[in-house]
Amino acid sequence: MEDNAIAIVTGLPRSGTSMVMQMLKAGGVKPYTDGQRVADDDNPNGYFEHAAVKRLASDSSWIADAAGHSLKVIVPLVGRLPTGPQYRVILVERDLDEVIASQQTMLDRSGRAGAGLPPDRLKALLGQQLRLARQGLESRGDVEMISLDYREAIDQPATAAETIAKLLGIEDAADAMQAAVAPSLYRNRKPG
Repeated sequence: MEDNAIAIVTGLPRSGTSMVMQMLKAGGVKPYTDGQRVADDDNPNGYFEHAAVKRLASDSSWIADAAGHSLKVIVPLVGRLPTGPQYRVILVERDLDEVIASQQTMLDRSGRAGAGLPPDRLKALLGQQLRLARQGLESRGDVEMISLDYREAIDQPATAAETIAKLLGIEDAADAMQAAVAPSLYRNRKPG
């Protein structure tokens, strides 16, 4: 990957972004993370997050430090990426019913309550966040982007790894990236 580019992995929470970060790490793209959020039962291979991302709207001065790395940015914040750096964006998409089920499982496991929205309202809100993020990213001149379907990545990891590797210019890392996909972690799978 170009030294000054930043590989952005974005998607809704519980959409498979941590799996893609794991793939990038296996392919030699170092994650830009602070290590504060550790692996747990919901993400046994880790979250790959950096707390500074939560402040993108008010402070993006740190973004240059992520050059040459991968950075996980959830969909609602991806539009706050500053201009300047070149971004290679992997937009991870997952069936919204599966996202909601996975979020609920995580909340139940931690004993926390969710937003209290009815499932159809939550699904519409999440769909809107995803559409707005995609539109915003597609309109930027400093972004090269691919969309990656989570289920397809699990079912066809070689194809997913090759697609990501091509975007990042690290084609020789595709085999290592493919090996990082863990189908056993695809829980809350919708039949079909």
